[in-house]
Amino acid sequence: MTDRHDHNHDHDHDLELDIIVLVDEDDTEHTFTVLEYVEIEEQVYAVLLPEENPEEGAFIFRVEVDENGEEILMDIEDDEEFERVVEVLESDELD
Repeated sequence: MTDRHDHNHDHDHDLELDIIVLVDEDDTEHTFTVLEYVEIEEQVYAVLLPEENPEEGAFIFRVEVDENGEEILMDIEDDEEFERVVEVLESDELD
């Protein structure tokens, strides 16, 4: 997936699902359902499920704010950071 994706969303997901479209490096659009947002140590992450192949599992992106104040999704390149997010998500699923 692309390292950046501009999108608009509301973090209150009680009544409706958030659908976003990401564009990969080949300019192919991929539609995702936002499963949840999780905040870990003051950093927000988005958990996305692909609509095309949900059996592939969810993708996790770091939510950043660009110079224009727009939220963007960034790949998590640090393995330790990714594992920490997965651990938190898995522990939440057990509760």
